[in-house]
Amino acid sequence: MDLDKLKFDERGLIPAIVVDAENKKVLTLAYMNRESLEISMREGRTCFWSRSRQELWRKGETSGNVQRIVSITADCDLDALVVKVEKAGPACHTGAESCFFNPVYESDELSEFSLDGLYALLQGRKEQLPEGSYTTYLFQKGLDKILKKVGEESTEVIIAGHARDKRETVYEIADLAYHVMVLMVELGISPEEVQRELASRHVIEKAGGRFAGFYRDGKYDKRQYWFDAQDWRTRKG
Repeated sequence: MDLDKLKFDERGLIPAIVVDAENKKVLTLAYMNRESLEISMREGRTCFWSRSRQELWRKGETSGNVQRIVSITADCDLDALVVKVEKAGPACHTGAESCFFNPVYESDELSEFSLDGLYALLQGRKEQLPEGSYTTYLFQKGLDKILKKVGEESTEVIIAGHARDKRETVYEIADLAYHVMVLMVELGISPEEVQRELASRHVIEKAGGRFAGFYRDGKYDKRQYWFDAQDWRTRKG
């Protein structure tokens, strides 16, 4: 596309909405001038114009959280861009995966629950620490308290599962999942990192229909994993 067709504002800037190409989550809203857009297209990584510092800045230049560009698309009026990226780390300077984690309004009727939404909510709790929030209490108490709760909830899952109480097991798994996500936020672990780790464990062979090896980071992992349609768990090997 001819960049002359794009409509930069009176300051020579155009808004760039950066989106995670993998999960379609909005990461940040930044601005580009023509030079930073040309650099982005030439280098294949995001480069923006800092309105506060009045200078070019390449995302990840100091943090290492580089954003590799998958595509850049202009809107119908040619005055805004959507930049789809593959990211190497958090998009936000706070360490959050996305810069958008402060809820302003959400419909009780139309909103849908999601683990990504819960993670974003927990990030907001850690940033704002609202009074009276149990999540705030956990973050204020710190890592040891969070780990203690993860251990307690793991035990509750085992007890409920051993009793074959489906309803109670679901309840306890939900408690465990919540506390694990609090731990993830505390340690700066994103859902995408866990997803990538799971995706990296491709089954490449089976022995006797019970064992499976996995690739990890492009290399065959000598550890073995139990694998069948219902269950998989690590086995030392």
